[in-house]
Amino acid sequence: MLFLCGHNAVRSPMAAALAAHFFGQSLEVGSAGVRKGEPDPFVAAVMEEIGIDLSRHKPLSLEDLAEFDEREFDLVISLSPQAHHRAMELTRERAVEVEYWPIPDATAQWGNREQRLEAYRAVRDELIERIKARFRP
Repeated sequence: MLFLCGHNAVRSPMAAALAAHFFGQSLEVGSAGVRKGEPDPFVAAVMEEIGIDLSRHKPLSLEDLAEFDEREFDLVISLSPQAHHRAMELTRERAVEVEYWPIPDATAQWGNREQRLEAYRAVRDELIERIKARFRP
């Protein structure tokens, strides 16, 4: 399974880490972005709150993933509109199932540090709920 977002900096790395944390023994999980972004320190902070270390995450684009990873994913979960558009393009090239989970963009939140962290926590918590509901045996 591949989680796909715009820059592989917030939503998709969070989702991949959460899916691996909860279901890693039964799911093969990856993440990528339509384009490669920059690491986001707020992601590492809110994931550390629940015991998951993403401090060393290096964002990858789909093209980077294709170069370094020979795995074929049978499911792509897109987390942003542009990622969903790109995921649908993948169905022309591969036999892949696509699901769209419209997850808010935490980077759009302005304000002080705590207000911004709350937006990232909301994304994390929504991803936890969706992942558990989707992949629970």
